[in-house]
Amino acid sequence: MSSIQFHPNELLLVYNDPNSTTGKQTRAYAKSVSNNVNEVDLRNVKLTTTLWKEIVNMLKLHPEEIMDKGSKAFQEKIADNHYTMTGLLDALAHTPELLKAPIAIYHNRAVFCQKPTDILRLEVNSKTSFKVPPHLRRD
Repeated sequence: MSSIQFHPNELLLVYNDPNSTTGKQTRAYAKSVSNNVNEVDLRNVKLTTTLWKEIVNMLKLHPEEIMDKGSKAFQEKIADNHYTMTGLLDALAHTPELLKAPIAIYHNRAVFCQKPTDILRLEVNSKTSFKVPPHLRRD
């Protein structure tokens, strides 16, 4: 099991089905945002509840907001139950098919990519917030 680290110059793309249409399109857009894309397929890499907490905090979303409420996994595990925040994060950690759409993380910002083009918000945000060191500026 590998450990995930957030590197500021690396775009981290987290999804549970890279072969889905949304997964493929989001990956293509990711490569236009950054030359350094680290893809995390949740079917092969398990994120800890601590990492999920960090991700949902970056997204400024509640864990249920990133879950596919129409999925069989959601209906069986979550729908009629009342979970604590930790319980929902634990469910995400152990049931990757709960994730509704890819998540992209870049320059300490995260975007929930319900549409593949949502990832482009990182490009705009990262360029406006990125400060060029004085010795590299072209004035």
